[in-house]
Amino acid sequence: MTRPPPLVDSHCHLDFPDFADELDEVVARARRAGLVRLVTIGTRVRQFDKVLAIAERFEDVYCTVGTHPHNAGEETDVTADQLVALAESSPKVVGIGECGLDYFYDHGPREAQAAGFRTHIEAARRTGLPVIVHTRDADEDTWKILEACYAEGPFTGVLHCFSSGRELAMRAVDIGFYVSLSGIVTFKKSEDIRATVADLPADRLLVETDAPYLAPPPYRGKRNEPAYVVHTHQVVAEVKGMSVEASAEQTTRNFFRLFSKVPPPAHLALDAA
Repeated sequence: MTRPPPLVDSHCHLDFPDFADELDEVVARARRAGLVRLVTIGTRVRQFDKVLAIAERFEDVYCTVGTHPHNAGEETDVTADQLVALAESSPKVVGIGECGLDYFYDHGPREAQAAGFRTHIEAARRTGLPVIVHTRDADEDTWKILEACYAEGPFTGVLHCFSSGRELAMRAVDIGFYVSLSGIVTFKKSEDIRATVADLPADRLLVETDAPYLAPPPYRGKRNEPAYVVHTHQVVAEVKGMSVEASAEQTTRNFFRLFSKVPPPAHLALDAA
């Protein structure tokens, strides 16, 4: 049997209740689909122990620590020192976030979102880990914070679940960021996003599910899971004019370059350049 191309789900939420009853099988299906690494993302620092426990349960699963902008108002006391300490507490912690700005739902006070965003960036700079940025309907303010913080000292990161405008994507890439594509890129109404992706450098793209959300066709409207990243990846390959195999190798190589704390599987010979 031909081995599927190696893929990665750079952003999912395996600690969410949607997966509680069948987490082992969800991870098994991801492996059968060719995924070699999964990153389950922290959304509340106070629940970090649950996220870490899942990462430690599965050899190929890693995690991050952070406060989602929706929860920023609940965790205004989180400090960069605390994030750094948690990030350094286990080799399974490979990123900071997700954090950022969400003006679509505005669940967290905007001042708290912005303050938390800056705190997470400081922790990312100090640890050398990538910051996972959530931004929705907040392109201008997201860039202002990224630009101001970058001027204080470089750091790296990713715009996750990309649904922003072209200008933010290009500016982020200019400071060394990556752009991660979710099932949104497969939706019929996402022509503008696909047009931006077509012009982004291939060596700055990642693929994710954001599971349990945003399932791509043919699963749209159902619970998403890491195995479905295969369908999103096929669309990304088409947009970039690459074969599925070449695109898989590129996005997987990109992942290990950004998430440098994650060890690649022994059977993968990926050029890190």
